[in-house]
Amino acid sequence: MAVISQRAHKISPSPTLAITAKAKAMQAEGIDVVNFGAGEPDFDTPQFIKDAAVKSLAAGFTKYTPTAGTADLKKAIVEKLKRENGLDYATNQIIVSLGAKHSIYNAVLATVDPGDEVIIPAPYWVSYPEIVGMAEGKAVYVDADESTGFTVPIEKLRDAVTPNTKMLILNSPSNPTGGVYNRAQIEQIAELAVEKGFYVLSDEIYEKIIYDGREHVSIASLGDEIKKLTITINGFSKAFSMTGWRLGYAAADKEIVSAMAAIQSHSASNLVSFTQPAAVAALNGPSEVVGAMVSEFDKRRKHIVSRLNDIRGITCAMPGGAFYVFPNVSQLFGREFNGKKITDSDSFANYLLEDAKVAVVAGSGFGAGNYVRLSYATSMECIDKGLDRIAEAVAKLG
Repeated sequence: MAVISQRAHKISPSPTLAITAKAKAMQAEGIDVVNFGAGEPDFDTPQFIKDAAVKSLAAGFTKYTPTAGTADLKKAIVEKLKRENGLDYATNQIIVSLGAKHSIYNAVLATVDPGDEVIIPAPYWVSYPEIVGMAEGKAVYVDADESTGFTVPIEKLRDAVTPNTKMLILNSPSNPTGGVYNRAQIEQIAELAVEKGFYVLSDEIYEKIIYDGREHVSIASLGDEIKKLTITINGFSKAFSMTGWRLGYAAADKEIVSAMAAIQSHSASNLVSFTQPAAVAALNGPSEVVGAMVSEFDKRRKHIVSRLNDIRGITCAMPGGAFYVFPNVSQLFGREFNGKKITDSDSFANYLLEDAKVAVVAGSGFGAGNYVRLSYATSMECIDKGLDRIAEAVAKLG
C-alpha cells in the first residue's frame, strides 16, 4: 500500500496560515471576525510597482527567465544592498526566489546536512524549525523573553554551540516578537560565528519596519570573515506590501548561491517573469511610500500595546520592529468561562475565536506557550473593535 513519506509526516502545518484560513472561512459564512492573525500589511502595493508589472505584461515579458533572477533585478538588488546595508556583492552572489521563505528553504537545503545543528532563538518564526527538519538537521532552541526585549544574550548563544553547530538563524526585527538586536549584540554574534566557524542565516525581511530611532544592522556588513559565513535573506512582501507577488532574495558566497540555484532549478525553474521588472521598480522607486506605511504602523503599535496592558491578566512589551505584538497571557491560565478552561495559549486562542470572534495566533507555534501573537497590520478601527472584544472575553473568565 502506498503511503506518504516520513518527511511529510514530520511537517506541521503553519499555525499562522491555519488561523487566518479559519478566520476567513468564518467571515465567508457571514460571521463578524476581527482577524489579528495575518502577517501581511493591509496597505495596497504602491501603484508605480503595479504599473511596472502591467507594462512588462503588455510588452510580452511572459516567458522563462534565468533560474536565479533576471540580470536587471539582480543588479538592482546589488545596488540596494550597497546603498542601504553597506554590503558589496556581485550579481553572481545573488539569487531571487519565490518569496523570502523560499530563499530560506533553498539556503538551509544548500548548507545543512543530516544531523547538523541549527541554533534557533525562541520565540521563532514558525517555518524555521520545519525547514531545518526537512533538511534533516537538528533544531537547537535558545529561549528569550520580554526581559531582554526578546533578544538572546550572547552567553546563552555561546552555551548552545557544539562541534555539530552548522548555522544560527538570526531574525531582526523579529517575527513574532518585534525584537530588534542592537549593533553591539550583532557584533558579538559575528565574533562568535567567526570564532566557531558556523553560518549565520540573517533574515532581514522586516528591516524597514523599525521604530524609535533604532538602527538596522546587516551582520554581513561587519567584516569580510562574517560576510563569507552569512546568508542574507530579504524580500518585497513586508516593506512594499507585496505578499502575494512571492518575491524574495538571498545574498551569499558564490558557492552557496550556486548550490541554491541548483536546488531552485529543479524545484521551481524560475520565478514569475513579469513580477521581476516590478521588483526593480520597487527597489529604485520613492521611499516615501514605505515611510508612510511605517509611520502608520508606529501609531498602531503604541495604541495596541497600551490597550493590551489595560486588560487585567495580560502584559505586553513594546516591540521595536515589525508589525506584531506578543503579549504574555500566562496569568489567565487556570481561569474558565462556561466550562471552557484556559490552560495554555492554544486554548486561549480558541476561546477568543469561538466566543469573542477574534483571531490571534497561539504562541505555542512560535516556541513560546505563554504568549499569543497579534498583527497590527489592520486598521485602527479593527484594532479597537478586536481589543474591546478581547477585554470583554477576559473579563468573563472566572
